[in-house]
Amino acid sequence: MSGAGPGDPRQTLGRRGERLAARFLERAGLRVIERRFRLRCGEIDLIALDRELVVFIEVKTRRGSGFGTPAESVTPLKQRKMARTALAFLAGRGWHERPCRFDVVEVVERGKTPEIRHIQDAFRLGLGA
Repeated sequence: MSGAGPGDPRQTLGRRGERLAARFLERAGLRVIERRFRLRCGEIDLIALDRELVVFIEVKTRRGSGFGTPAESVTPLKQRKMARTALAFLAGRGWHERPCRFDVVEVVERGKTPEIRHIQDAFRLGLGA
């Protein structure tokens, strides 16, 4: 199976979900500082500040919940990749001592108004990450 290209409907859906999630988080008081942060070791959809806390956010967008909740698709492998990428981001900013957390935002499109659910502290950074 080939990767999603620019015209791929999944990529379009994912980007729309990221925009909706960013707006939702900003309304909740977070300040989004990075979008689609990518390194060789992985990627993080959104990075935000919640006061002094650095929040690394995976956004999962679906058209329905027929395959389980979107958050269920954030596998342990994805979590490890996010953790490695987060550590590199923190090191690059000189933020070694900044507290952080890993969140998931689910965006489920059903009808005209998408349902958005923010799961704070969805998983923890393990020492073996």
